[in-house]
Amino acid sequence: MDQNKVKQLVDDALSENETLFLIDLTFGAEGSIKVIVDGDSGVPLSECIRISRGVEHNLDREIEDFSLEVTTPNVTDPIIDRRQYNKNIDRTLQVKTAEDRFEGKLIEITDEGITLFWKAREPKPIGKGKVTVEKQQTIPLSEIKEAKVKIIF
Repeated sequence: MDQNKVKQLVDDALSENETLFLIDLTFGAEGSIKVIVDGDSGVPLSECIRISRGVEHNLDREIEDFSLEVTTPNVTDPIIDRRQYNKNIDRTLQVKTAEDRFEGKLIEITDEGITLFWKAREPKPIGKGKVTVEKQQTIPLSEIKEAKVKIIF
């Protein structure tokens, strides 16, 4: 299987819709190809079909047998691409760095990092009991080891 040709076919298919971007392209045993795409506002099924056809119709099954899967990221998969943060503004993220773990609402994304907001219960500075405080943390993208969208039912 010519992996460069497959990559070019995927890139060509994605170039037809500027809101879509490639998350992963893997080649498995026995000619399996898995393409994971995401979009700035999601990916309709029709786009997965269009990408699949764009790749499949330009490969010759007479020369090589292959299986092709075009899919979107699983809801439990970590955020991989910076563009994925944009569509998750106002959602709760769980973020791991080398030293800390954070959980909060994603309120801002910049070229340097993301900003999370959350409320926490902390002991009162004077007296007994606890008080609710608002917290905000900016985390540089370079320090993020893993970020996932928290699923809330």
